[in-house]
Amino acid sequence: MNFSELALTRQSCRSYDKNKEVEQEKLDAVLSSARLAPSACNSQPYKITVCKNDCASKVAEATMGMGMNKFTADAPIMIVISEGEYSASAALGAKLKANDYRSIDIGILASYITLEATAQGLGTCILGWFDDKKIRKLCSLNTAVRLVISLGYPSEADKLRTKKRKNTEEFIDFEG
Repeated sequence: MNFSELALTRQSCRSYDKNKEVEQEKLDAVLSSARLAPSACNSQPYKITVCKNDCASKVAEATMGMGMNKFTADAPIMIVISEGEYSASAALGAKLKANDYRSIDIGILASYITLEATAQGLGTCILGWFDDKKIRKLCSLNTAVRLVISLGYPSEADKLRTKKRKNTEEFIDFEG
């Protein structure tokens, strides 16, 4: 698939095939691509924790508060992305420019993970609704959890949906 095809095909998976395990080589491909994601000063200021089996189930449960994200119960893998350390140059730049490069870098990382997963025939959903304290305890983390990504094979019920997006004129301006 070329990039445009990936962008059109990638969607938030809302129904996973709980009977189909993700092959290690596909997970390795996703994590290899994650390693290549650009970051400020190449500092990669995050930690990726891959949760499988019982740990994945418990992390999924920690994303279901107030009835949210029930579909994650069937995802065989949950990827937890937590904050890591900046490099000295990225930390200085963040302070001088009052910009949280770590959040930007985590967003880019999530894009790489979800697009490579799509290329591997897998489904993903980026989750911002979760119990940080519970996930930190489950994964033995001492820094803030910023995103959780569910990962697995989409079920037959998870059909490709039409993308609903703003027209480019609504959010793109040209100057000069």
